[in-house]
Formats: sequence, structure tokens, C-alpha cells
Amino acid sequence: MGATLKDAAVIAGTGQTAFAKRLPESERALACRAIVAALDDAGIAPAEVDAFASYTMEDTDEVEVAKAIGAGDVTFFAKAGYGGGGSCATVAHLAAAIATGQASVGVAWRSRKRGSGPRPWRNTAVQLPTPAQWTRPFGLLRPADEIGILARRYMHEYGATRDHFFNVALACRNRANQNPAAIMYDRPLTREMYMTSRWISEPLCLFDNCLETDGALACVVVAAERARDLRHRPVYVHSVAQGLPAQHHGMVNYWTDDPLTGPAWTAARQLWKQADFGPEDVDVAQIYDAFTPLIPLSLEGYGFCGRGEGAAFTEGGALEIGGRLPLNTAGGGLSEAYVHGFNLITEGVRQLRGTSTAQVPDAATCLVTAGEGVPTSALLLRS
Repeated sequence: MGATLKDAAVIAGTGQTAFAKRLPESERALACRAIVAALDDAGIAPAEVDAFASYTMEDTDEVEVAKAIGAGDVTFFAKAGYGGGGSCATVAHLAAAIATGQASVGVAWRSRKRGSGPRPWRNTAVQLPTPAQWTRPFGLLRPADEIGILARRYMHEYGATRDHFFNVALACRNRANQNPAAIMYDRPLTREMYMTSRWISEPLCLFDNCLETDGALACVVVAAERARDLRHRPVYVHSVAQGLPAQHHGMVNYWTDDPLTGPAWTAARQLWKQADFGPEDVDVAQIYDAFTPLIPLSLEGYGFCGRGEGAAFTEGGALEIGGRLPLNTAGGGLSEAYVHGFNLITEGVRQLRGTSTAQVPDAATCLVTAGEGVPTSALLLRS
């Protein structure tokens, strides 16, 4: 059997800035604040950092970050593509670099001013990338429009309803109401509010869509052998995966036989193949929630229920604390902050440290996923 990354690396520290609709600092300043906070959390000096990983959509590059924080010589750096699909991949790349001796202390981060900055699709002067040439001229201008198409098909084929999507939105909002750092901390959600809110892209209403947020987050990854020297209980990177299905096409997945079996299915096969436990052993999950329909689709893809059963899975408080699968326990992208999913990684760490504001009792295993609908990535974390 070939070598694996199983438990070879640990997440040693996490850091974040405040989250808000508008923050005055630049993305680079926010990135550096989050990284320095993560290093302080780990008890590791910036001069020890020799690896960086971020997103291709990250405007803050490792050259400027390394100088600003006072890093030493850097021997590994990488970027993961596809927006929110790259979140978990940043940690996976660092784990691989550390396990193979290319680096010893890695930092992954995401800094974004989406709340106060421009929307990515507003620039009509540049030529559309090839996938967008098959969507935007036909009215699918935003990710919400593309996911709206998938959501409508899912509703038609499997009987999913807006009540199922509300279950997702409510679970995330309830956890945000317990988290003082969440943008929606003091704003409860009711079914009436959800059902009477304005459409964004039917069948997706206001509360089916993630927040637009300024903020930054970071984490520090080191070799497992260093775990005994850390300030906090180590969180092991047990299994990692990326997923790009055959004939995949953006969020709409036009060219596949079944558009509803997205990248999660490909990533999941690899993730569980390398793991010592399965979906039934996951204590808590942080599942990418840019849009509520992505949750039932991901529940199916990662094997928590059968094909077409993801909507029904959300019933009966299944996603709440004490339910079958407590979900997005800091509020997720829907109600804590939307920073391309990196806050799901940091909340996974808090759960396994036992320090979450909505702690799942005795949580020892956590699934973290990146964006479904785009080439994706995932992590299995354990304490």
C-alpha cells in the first residue's frame, strides 16, 4: 500500500479578524493580522514559517505576506483554484509538503473584502472564461442563478421543498446566534421571515444565500511529531481529498449524465478510502454553505444518506446540536461570515479542541468540505 497523509500533520493554530460588511483595512493587512494571530495561537514564531498556501482568487500574495510577518526562507508555496472549492485544499497542500519534508511550518489563509468590494462578475469588459460563455449570455449571471438551476432540478426530481432549505438556513442561524463573532449573532431567523423574504434567484430567497463579508482567517499546519509541544490539543489532518468529476462544467454541471452528482461525490470516494472511519462516525460537520441547497447535495455526496435523501435528512432537527449531524456550528457562510469557506476549517478546529461557542459534546471527528458545484476539496479532522 502506498504512503498516505493520514495523521501526518496537525493544525496547530487558528486566527481571524473581525467580520463585518465593511472593514477599513486592506486585504493584505487583514491577512497579516489573521496569520500573526494564528501563529500566536500556536505558539510559533513567524520566522519559523517556511510554507504558504492560499487560493488562486487570493489577491494577497505570499511574497508580500512573508515580508510583512517576518517569515524566514520559504521552501513551499501553492495556490488552490475554484474559489470556495479551494478552502480545504490549502490545508491539504501544506500537509503534503510537511509530510514529504518540503517544509516544517505552513500557513494557509484567506483574506477577502467581499462586503465592501466589487462583485467578481461585474466586469463586463473582459472576455468571459470558457465555462461562463455557456451560462452568462443565457441569463445565469451569478453563482446564485447557477445554483438556482440545480436547486429547481433537485426539487423536481426528489421532492425537496423550501422547508428543507429553511431547515439548513435555520440551523446555521441558530449556531450564529450563539457565536459573538458571527455577523448574524443578534439576528434570529423565523420561518415567516424566510418564506416572505425577497427572491435572489428563484427558488433561492435572501436567506438561501451566503453573506457578503470583509474579513480574514488563517491556520498553522505542522508535523504531527510536534504535537506534544503545542499550546493546544492537536487537531490531526486525518484524510484529505480534492474532486473534479469527468466532464464537469462549472456549477451547472451541464455535460454530465446527472448534474446533481457533483464534485462532492468524487472527493468523497478518495476521502473515505484513506480514512479509518466513515460517515457514520463523524461527530460534527462543517459543510460549505454558500447556498442552502448545497447542504443536501453534499450530505448525499459524502455518504450521510442515500441518493435523493439529502432534503429529508434535514428534517426533525437533524442539523441542530443534538441532531443526527450537527452542522456549521459557528454559523457557516450563511450566518457567521462568507470568506470562501475558511471559517469552516477554523470552526472544525474549535470543535475538536472543545472551544466552540456551540460545542458538540465529546466531538472527536469532524468533516470539513469546500464548495460543492465547483472542483472541490475536503478534510477529515480528528482529535
